[in-house]
Amino acid sequence: MSDTDLGTCTAAELSRLYARKEASPLEATRAALDRIETFNDAVNAYVHVDREGAEKAARASAQRWGRGEQRSPLDGVPVSMKDLTEVAGMPARDGSLLTSDEPCETDAPPAARMREAGAVILGKTNTPEFGWKGVTDNRVFGPTRNPWDTRLTPGGSSGGAAAAAALNMGALHQGGDSGGSIRIPASFTGTFGFKPTFGWTPQWPPANVPTLSHIGPLTRTVEDAVMMLNIIGRYDHRDPYATRGMPEDWGRDIGEGLKGLKIAYAPTLGEVEVDAEVAARVLEAAEKFEALGAEVVETQPPDFDCPIETFKKIWWTASRDVYLKLSEADRDRLDPGLVDNAISAEAWTAVDLFRAEAARAALTQKLEKFNQEYNLLLCPTVPIPPFRADHDVPPGSGMTDWIEWSPFTYPFNLSQQPCCSVPCGFTDAGLPVGFQLCGGKYDDVRVLRAAHAYLAEHPARFPTVPDPAETA
Repeated sequence: MSDTDLGTCTAAELSRLYARKEASPLEATRAALDRIETFNDAVNAYVHVDREGAEKAARASAQRWGRGEQRSPLDGVPVSMKDLTEVAGMPARDGSLLTSDEPCETDAPPAARMREAGAVILGKTNTPEFGWKGVTDNRVFGPTRNPWDTRLTPGGSSGGAAAAAALNMGALHQGGDSGGSIRIPASFTGTFGFKPTFGWTPQWPPANVPTLSHIGPLTRTVEDAVMMLNIIGRYDHRDPYATRGMPEDWGRDIGEGLKGLKIAYAPTLGEVEVDAEVAARVLEAAEKFEALGAEVVETQPPDFDCPIETFKKIWWTASRDVYLKLSEADRDRLDPGLVDNAISAEAWTAVDLFRAEAARAALTQKLEKFNQEYNLLLCPTVPIPPFRADHDVPPGSGMTDWIEWSPFTYPFNLSQQPCCSVPCGFTDAGLPVGFQLCGGKYDDVRVLRAAHAYLAEHPARFPTVPDPAETA
């Protein structure tokens, strides 16, 4: 057996070790479970861990590898699912006091595909209530904390998955993204997060706003994200919005490099102010892309206005729908911020929503036209560094809602285009910064190709323990 610390391995490394019979899925699963036991109290990434079920699945995987009958390259690789995703035998609390701790009876599509591939599902990661905001805290499990500084938020709503990825508490982590919920926590934790073209990674039951929601991976490498997408990026009839045509191999071009790619570098979008250190790291990333052979042009989509009102009308109306279905007693148990949004949405009419969808279509048309000239758009993922945990907005900012500090992510949920957040260094305080790469619809392979080329030359750095600065 290998002397490698299996708890630090990527999914691709584990798969290669299994194939060479240098490691066992049971050893790797126990290593992941040990990391959860060691680190989770500090970051609160996992809200449910199924040690018994994971070890049972790992033993079965080890037997398959021993017979040469592994189901996929991910057979025996330890993974997590977001707590908004149904996993048979595990509760789905959705971060809400209104849900039951009874185990689910069925696997949602990402869980079903991973289980069919032989992956070992370790447990469920934390989310805000019903995934409604860009940070991760709730009244059931409390806040998830940023591994780089546990006083701070990892972002959200897939903050549990991102914190788990940063500390390698499992090799692959499923997130969901309706307004930035994969990319925001990827940026805040220094991990890789990918939001595919809408419909290519099915989900069921439907999200609160099905046409905004994308299922995708949070990982340490693009290679690992590709391995996960090759499993979960398959048609599932249960999702009424699922589309066909996804790549047979999502990573078919990741070794192609950057030559021939024309990248639009946008220091900001519209009139959004960007923190100076975030701006500096993203500019450095743009310069590195140019050094690697891409053509980089500083520009942005013309006449771009941050579509905050469009997104707000659609997103807050979903909160109102949740609110109206509940009794007065149950409404008092909701996250107060979600309630505030629901009440604010009361003034909007069906015509307002109709016009919001028309504005969404116009934005999509504009962005798709932009991608006819430029292969990719590069911009900051989030214009600010991570801030204090247990706050929806940066304290003292004067902001009232999470969408005010995350204006670079939700436009691409409205347009349903593929995007990722790529780690690109740190602030002077040692906090991660990420840049966002966005492509035209169905151009996921090219987004992954460019992200891989960048990280192959400029690999990310991860915390060895929570609060690494305190142990240095």
